[in-house]
Amino acid sequence: MPDLGTLALFAAAALALCATPGPDMLLIASRSVSQGKASGFATLAGIQVGTYCHALAAALGLSQLFLMVPVAYDVVRYAGAAYLLYLAWQAFRSSGAIQAPVAGTRRYPTGVVFRQGLLTNLLNPKMALFVLALFPQFVDPAAGSIALQIMLLATVINLIGIVVNGAVILTASGFGRAFSACTRWRRAPQILLGTVFAGLAVRLALDDRR
Repeated sequence: MPDLGTLALFAAAALALCATPGPDMLLIASRSVSQGKASGFATLAGIQVGTYCHALAAALGLSQLFLMVPVAYDVVRYAGAAYLLYLAWQAFRSSGAIQAPVAGTRRYPTGVVFRQGLLTNLLNPKMALFVLALFPQFVDPAAGSIALQIMLLATVINLIGIVVNGAVILTASGFGRAFSACTRWRRAPQILLGTVFAGLAVRLALDDRR
């Protein structure tokens, strides 16, 4: 296993990465605004399970497929963009803010939100390349199983992500409650969520840098 010095260095890098606003944080925040903290944490859980999947793929060498076969990268990228556009369409056509205390208002189950977070992460090939580029720098073949070391690093980054994004979720869900209390702005969270999904879709489709 990596020594404490290596883990501390990786944790510092992970903290800097998690604290920097990016697509995952934006998605988690917008989901928390539109549906509350339970959905925010469900989205975070899906994203973190996706991180474990990418780490496992890196450990097995599957992530290198995107480097060796550009078509595979593009297929996953466009599939991810299409899925995000579908989620944007669902958000835009929603009848109102899900937190609004209206009888009969349908809520997205946390299981559905979890799967959306997971699929959004899995269908982002850049996440696979990120794991492939960063993790090996902190892996020592002489320190034991490479696969276990990679999964340990994934656990470290996920634990830090819980702290950082947990604060984002609690803050954003507070804004969501404020929006839902105002009839005039009741649909604002869903419009925000749809805009985030659409923006992420365009970003993923157009940014083909390896």
